[in-house]
Parts: sequence; C-alpha cells; structure tokens
Amino acid sequence: MKKQVAMKFIKEILGRIFAIWGLLLFVITMLIFLIPFLLFSYSRPDPLKNIRFITMSRVWMKVYLTLIGCPLKVTGKENFSKGESYIVVCNHNSFMDVPITSPAIPGGNKTIAKAELAKTPIFGLMYKTGSILVDRKSETSRKESFAKMKQVLDMGLHMCIYPEGTRNKSDEPLKPFHDGAFKLAVASGKSIIPALIFNTRDILPANKFFLWPHRMQIDFLPPVAIKPGATYQQLKEEVFMIMKDYYVAHHH
Repeated sequence: MKKQVAMKFIKEILGRIFAIWGLLLFVITMLIFLIPFLLFSYSRPDPLKNIRFITMSRVWMKVYLTLIGCPLKVTGKENFSKGESYIVVCNHNSFMDVPITSPAIPGGNKTIAKAELAKTPIFGLMYKTGSILVDRKSETSRKESFAKMKQVLDMGLHMCIYPEGTRNKSDEPLKPFHDGAFKLAVASGKSIIPALIFNTRDILPANKFFLWPHRMQIDFLPPVAIKPGATYQQLKEEVFMIMKDYYVAHHH
C-alpha cells in the first residue's frame, strides 16, 4: 500500500515536470512554426491558406509529439475519398484532441471553435486560420457560423466538429451529442466520418497541470451517408451508436 502511494506521488511530481517541458516545447515550436506560416500561408486566401496551414501543422505536430514522448497512430485515412469533403465528428476527452485531430485529417480542414481563444497573442493568428469561430452566447454568431461551415465544405475542405461540445469528464464513453454537425450534414448533403480518439485523457487530464508520455491513436471510420428521408435526429442517433460501440470495443 505504501509503495502504491509513493509511486502515485512520484508520478504526480513527474507529470508536473513533463507538463512544464511540454508547455515550453509547445511555445518554442509554435514560434518556429510561425515563421513559415506568415511567409507562405497567412496572406493567402482559402482554401489555399488552410491547406498550407494544415500541411505545416502536420510537420509541427510530428516534431512536437515526438519531443514530448506522445506518438500518434492514425488509421482509416482510406475512408476519405479523393475530391470529397466530409464532416468529421470526434469524441472529446482532452485539450490534446484539437491539435492532433486537424493535422491527422487527410486534406485541408477547419474546426468549430470558441471565438474568445482567437484573442490569444500569436496563437490566435493560427487559431483563426484553422477554425470557424463562434460565440456560443450569441444566436447571430451561431447562425453565421453554420453558413460559414457550409462554405468550408463547398470549397472542398472538411469540417471537424466535436458533437459532445465540451470535454467528456464523465465515466461514460461519450456525452450526449449536440445537433449542429448533423443539421449541417442534412443541409449540405455531406457524409459524416466518425473519428475516435484514444488515450488523450491519460496524457493531458482535465482539472490539473499534468502531462504524461503515452501513445495516442485516432481511428477514422467509414463514412455515414444520409439515408433518404432521414432526419438529423436519426442521423445523430446512428452516429452516436457507431462511435459508442467502437469506443467501448477498442478502448483499453
């Protein structure tokens, strides 16, 4: 018992040291990444701006994740047909999810994100490039963001959405889904690709300053097309069950 307590205490101390290391590396690598981003991407129009941004982000995250001891395995890229744009819906367990998901998605893509984070110095420049910003307290902002997401899909980019809305801090595999991603699918006619992210909660848990090196994985599942006459509620229920069953079967 004493040994277990001691090991837990040591892990907590090391986790805080790793967190400081991870934060420093994130800032340093971001500043290095900012140079080619400003030179070759920032002033360009979409979709070229976003495609270049995502391409450079893949290199950035590959370097960063290697340095912090958190390699990422990605499966299911073959489920993205060339020339098609999709709505990618992901589970959400950690702040680590967003920076690894967008680079993992094949091709250019944007995510839906909180508008207030765009005000962050330096990081905000890149955040705006990879995101559709929304003020969730504003009905006008939510309507405008929906129209912008349709435009993203129309220009050939994917939309990445976390239908749980916020991080899942419960013991359930998934939180109940919000409607937005599924209304967008019905309105745009675009198929949904479910994506399951594993182990990010172990690496960067909620509510404490802690980071632990661990392998991560993202699995992209086959597209879910909208059945003729199906409602967005039916689509939401179908995708929820696909993702829940897959997560339960593959989470260790």
